[in-house]
Amino acid sequence: MTNVFEPNMEQDNIAQANIAETNKVGMGMASPATAAVGVSFVVAGPGDPDLLTVRAHRLLTQADVVLVDPDLVLLAEKVTHGQVLIAIDANGIPMSLAARTKVISDANKIGQQVVRLLSGDPVLDGRLALETAALAQAELNFEVAAGVSALTAVPAHVGMSLTGGRTREVRILDADAPGIDWSLHTDSLVALVIHNAADRAHEISKALVKAGRDPQTPVSIIRDGATVEQRSLHSTLEQLPAAVKLAKQAGQGLVIIGETAGERTSWYENRPLHGWRVLVPKTKDSAADICEQLITFGAVPFEVPTMSVEPPRTPQQMERAVHGLVSGRFEWVVFTSLNAVRAIRERFQEYGLDARSLSGIRVAAIGAETVDALIAMGVRPDLVPVDEQTTAALLDEWPEFDQLVDPINRIFLPRADIATDTLVAGLTELGWEVEDVTAFRTVRAAPPAVETREAIKSGGFDAVVFTSSSTVRNLVGIAGKPHPASIIACIGPATAKTAQEHGLRVDVLPEDASIESLINALATHGFGLREEAAQTGAVGWRPSRKRSAARRRAT
Repeated sequence: MTNVFEPNMEQDNIAQANIAETNKVGMGMASPATAAVGVSFVVAGPGDPDLLTVRAHRLLTQADVVLVDPDLVLLAEKVTHGQVLIAIDANGIPMSLAARTKVISDANKIGQQVVRLLSGDPVLDGRLALETAALAQAELNFEVAAGVSALTAVPAHVGMSLTGGRTREVRILDADAPGIDWSLHTDSLVALVIHNAADRAHEISKALVKAGRDPQTPVSIIRDGATVEQRSLHSTLEQLPAAVKLAKQAGQGLVIIGETAGERTSWYENRPLHGWRVLVPKTKDSAADICEQLITFGAVPFEVPTMSVEPPRTPQQMERAVHGLVSGRFEWVVFTSLNAVRAIRERFQEYGLDARSLSGIRVAAIGAETVDALIAMGVRPDLVPVDEQTTAALLDEWPEFDQLVDPINRIFLPRADIATDTLVAGLTELGWEVEDVTAFRTVRAAPPAVETREAIKSGGFDAVVFTSSSTVRNLVGIAGKPHPASIIACIGPATAKTAQEHGLRVDVLPEDASIESLINALATHGFGLREEAAQTGAVGWRPSRKRSAARRRAT
């Protein structure tokens, strides 16, 4: 839950005036009667949740209250289970230091664990000293969970070192500092790391060349470093003004000047889906596996619930079927989805049963996730399609009923209430009697937020990943059709057919109907788009950027 607090506005220089007095109190040291630490300063670093330290992550998950700057709200809400408070007043103006301290103090007095989440590197820019001094003056105990500094994280994410070769010294400068004497920074053996400098890099390059630094000195500008939105520009001091004009990039970032800026091994921005916004329509269950794989390839996944999985309205049919499994009424049981496995497992647990109840019954399964879930349950399937993980492939390998070989001709098929009859019809033609049971129901979710619906229809997402026909139908039903510029990736032929029936162009269809194969196929497609753009000299190889560029040309 996110709230905005209205502070009693005071000036931040109160803390600056009291820093010397703070040293008398002792940083973070209150009286023994209040020795318990209830306030933690957590440094977020570049802002990627994966770059939080273990200590920082633990403090955030344990916090009752997290006070954050506006740019860290999403990060805080993703990690913490507590209440997220934004450090702005009712008019949208940032809280003063005194107001922030009061919010922390008030929460601490009623026994709440408080985290003050700080963006960037507050040790570098001096904010940490101000914030901790204010708490020490208020005689509140606190601790500091240091974070990953942009000074090392950003160079690492463009594949460069700060020293090496002939470079043995690094100087850190703040571009906001008045009256920088650039003649003091012309030594070719010294690397310069300048923060708050990205939008003034061309001016800085001209000043350094004028002051006597070698015009061929390599220079790198990195914006949104160490995040999925990272953009970097590499040039020389002499050529930088022209390169900046051509790139048309804007926003704060880090500027690195020196020989080591020209000695890099790019890896982060070269990931095949770097910066892609990928929509993941999902069921009630988490799509964590999909999202983790997308992040590995550099994408930014956005989960949108399209349906929830509910128990059947009348459980009697499932009860009879489970009793039939135990009593030996079935020769086969067929699992066509992960949800079917979960439904049977939950029913087994309800009745005090386990995988031994399937002893002597042959098990068939479709899909790698379904097979994995069965194995985790203690059941190894007897029949899984060798090639495509589809009902058609399963039917191709299914044996005809032979009363001399098969003592029982009955098959148990637990499925969703909206499942098609293709599999039942095929098994019946082969001489089997199928007990088709509704093991779970799928219910369409509520429409997503207006902003999300607009992004879906206007091409704000680079790709949409469909893992079932129902996710296609439900997404179109609650949010509308994805824009033609968005890449459509479908897990298998049945899902692709449903997408095409809804007027969507299917761009990605893996050979194997599994999550891993689907995301790998999307990454391969993304890499192909990157290569094509590189060969043609096109700017903006991401689908959403192509759409934006087309709009700009049209206007």
